[in-house]
Amino acid sequence: MPARGKKRGRRIAPPVISARLSGHIKLESQADGSVAASFDGYSVGLGKFSSAVLSRLHELRAGLPLASFAGSRLVDKEIDLLVRRLARSGLLEYRFAPPGGGQDLVVIEPQIPDYRPRTAKLTNTDVIALSRFAYLRRRGNEMVLESPRAGALFRIGDLKIAAALARLASPQKIGKFRKAPGFPGIELLALLLDCQILFRVESGKDGNLRWSEGDDDLVLWDFHDLLFHARSTEGRQANPLGGLYPYAGLMPLPPAVRPAWPGKKIDLRNLVTSTSESLAPSEPSMTFARMLKERHSTREFDDARPITLAELAQLLDSAARIRAKWSSSLDMDGGGPEISYAARPYPSGGAAYELELYLSVANCEGLVRGFYHYDADEHALTPIIVRSPDLEAQLAAAEFAMGASTVPQILITIAARFGRVSWKYSSVAYSLILKDVGVVFQTLYLTATALGLGGCAIGTNNIELFSKVTGLEFHVEGAVGQFALGRGKATDPESGSSA
Repeated sequence: MPARGKKRGRRIAPPVISARLSGHIKLESQADGSVAASFDGYSVGLGKFSSAVLSRLHELRAGLPLASFAGSRLVDKEIDLLVRRLARSGLLEYRFAPPGGGQDLVVIEPQIPDYRPRTAKLTNTDVIALSRFAYLRRRGNEMVLESPRAGALFRIGDLKIAAALARLASPQKIGKFRKAPGFPGIELLALLLDCQILFRVESGKDGNLRWSEGDDDLVLWDFHDLLFHARSTEGRQANPLGGLYPYAGLMPLPPAVRPAWPGKKIDLRNLVTSTSESLAPSEPSMTFARMLKERHSTREFDDARPITLAELAQLLDSAARIRAKWSSSLDMDGGGPEISYAARPYPSGGAAYELELYLSVANCEGLVRGFYHYDADEHALTPIIVRSPDLEAQLAAAEFAMGASTVPQILITIAARFGRVSWKYSSVAYSLILKDVGVVFQTLYLTATALGLGGCAIGTNNIELFSKVTGLEFHVEGAVGQFALGRGKATDPESGSSA
């Protein structure tokens, strides 16, 4: 009688990857074989296809397994072409689920046009870990796993998968990981490895995971910087982007002119010369080219000769005062809300002009030491009561950031009313705000140069301290830049620093 062999369990078939239309997409075919995808009142032509392909279009609604059209037949090549065209237009997702149906384990959403699911080769001896750029977040009622390095994001359908992937915060050898409870499957790990959400941990780098992942240039990137770079530009994301007015029907746009701070204003209008007169009496004919040439960063200020209130008034008038106000209706299919605008001397993305100037004054002739808001419409300064230690903390932080020996005479904090931009723009709102800050920096630099003053853009600012002194929530109106201003100390041209 033959020896009885070991009883083998039934092998479970691996999950299947299928191409599936995104939920809001419909495919329409014509008698001549033309196929178009329609969504939200738009239509995208996809070309002409044979009747064999047209008869299978409905399969893309539930999901068409990639393996089913991986052959060399003409119809397979046609279906593959259709799938690629849908993917390039952002109309396709990939379902990762058990064969024969059942719950989606993962849904893969391409973030770059040419993404196609691929499984990297993995062996039991490989050691893998989560990328330091990978993150799991809630999106609506879903959990998504993504990374700025990935060509796709992964919508997690089975939360056990998320729990299993959390173990990869520390490196795991595949052979040992297979035995762990809730092992997510080698196929999913291979997909995540191909997307660089996971990476192989190389030996010989002393256990330094940062050096093990990617090339030397990647080592230099922090998580938030790479994420911001990828998600606020085109090319590596599939989020809605641009002037889409996503909140036009939900809430009003913040007004072009910020509501005034309460308190008695310091009127600057009688201190400003006519716009036809020279900014700097000592330099009546300073050319733009000369201003550019002479512009430099001044970090040391002459407290024996402080900036005057009249000079400050002239600078604010020339660099930041509102020049004109108007309103117009937003045309959205024949109607829309009324939008207010207020032009200033510098350009602003979408004419939003979301930036406000707050002044921490340490030493200004004619102006009491304190904290002020610049009312760009009234051309006035409104005092804001702050605790002396908080004012000193702002000035001291600027001194430290510049590497200076004394605090600036005036510290200008540039704050953004974020909703003024994000009401209109999707994905790029914060990026546009930072571009506007750069424009304001240069405007302040050139105006200060023309007035014979010194200035220095500061690369950091404390958003929590600004929130504390103003009482404003940091996500409503927050600090996005700082600029030191005053009368610079006379320096030896050979030793003076510039930037």
